[in-house]
Amino acid sequence: MSNHVYKHIEVTGSSPKGIEDAVEQAIAKANESLHDMRWFEVVDTRGHIEHGRIAHWQVTVKIGFTLN
Repeated sequence: MSNHVYKHIEVTGSSPKGIEDAVEQAIAKANESLHDMRWFEVVDTRGHIEHGRIAHWQVTVKIGFTLN
């Protein structure tokens, strides 16, 4: 395994479908402008409640990518 140096950012995705979809939304959006993404870590999970029910999930992920 070669040595890598990583930079990381935090982004928050949201979804009415669930936590996993919120993570996928965040990663898909980050993929539009980042290259060489290697890992993610969920750092916060929360949701929005409407009329006593979950309306949508918000998940903050830290995304690591290698530097050129």
